[in-house]
Amino acid sequence: MFDFTGCLHSGEGCETIDQVRPSKTASLVAAGPEIQARKKAWATENGVAKLRAAIRPGMTENELRSVLHQSVIAENGDDCETRLLNAGAPSNPWFQETSGNAIGENALIARDTDVVGCHGYYSDFSGIFHAGPDKQTEAQRALYKVAYEQVQSNMGILHAGMRFRDYADPAWVIPAKCHENRDCLSCHGCGMAGEYPYLYHKGIFPDAGYDGEIVAGMTLCVQSDIGEAGGAEDVKLEQQVLVTETGIELLPRFPFEDELLRLPASGDFFLGRGRERRSSGSCGPQHCPAHGPRPYVQAVVSRASLPCGAGAKTPKPVIC
Repeated sequence: MFDFTGCLHSGEGCETIDQVRPSKTASLVAAGPEIQARKKAWATENGVAKLRAAIRPGMTENELRSVLHQSVIAENGDDCETRLLNAGAPSNPWFQETSGNAIGENALIARDTDVVGCHGYYSDFSGIFHAGPDKQTEAQRALYKVAYEQVQSNMGILHAGMRFRDYADPAWVIPAKCHENRDCLSCHGCGMAGEYPYLYHKGIFPDAGYDGEIVAGMTLCVQSDIGEAGGAEDVKLEQQVLVTETGIELLPRFPFEDELLRLPASGDFFLGRGRERRSSGSCGPQHCPAHGPRPYVQAVVSRASLPCGAGAKTPKPVIC
């Protein structure tokens, strides 16, 4: 019940359990070293690129989503498990099914992949596109920036040997304005499907969370869902990583949107920050002046360069 916004009431009077906990699916650490070779065969990123190129205001969500399906099947992938692509108002709250809704001009387009790809491996990374033809608004860029910061921050604390509770405590805090529309999972396992473990936000960990250990070989999806209740749009971002003995490795190489990562002219992110940066210098992938050496953090791939600390820039930012 915690996994779906607004569904908690449906469990009233019933004893509910998390089916993921007792199952601990067989693919928990099934990827292992073979992920290096097998990930090269994933068709998902090609499909997402084609989807992005096909965007035209006026086409329907279904028409756009079908581009991903066609590409995945053509490249020997298996299936797209969900129908999660929404444009404009239907993206808020997230997790509404793709429909015949026409994509409006300048709308944000939220999409998840949930692809059962080549060799049966699950490819799960989410992102946002802009329909055009005009530039993005400051409000759109602010939503995107906040979601991006949450994903990068939470990727930066993951490492083998970490307990689930030890992840929940320092994880990025969702802005109060977006709490109602949050995705209750901060991070989840990924093998042959979305699966164990489920890592919950700190606020609901006492009710929904359970303990366990992040181990090398796990594939995890770190995600963010940022949008105000009743707001115009919602931003869903998600990255898939492999936990290694020395850190994490980013699996999808599909870039973030440069234009949406540009700082609003006012510099005022009206949603606030999850955790303020405490450094006056550059927070690089291997060392943060505020927090000391961070050997388990590897660089995040993006085409964008974002300010890090007080004006310093790095082409591969890791946010502390």
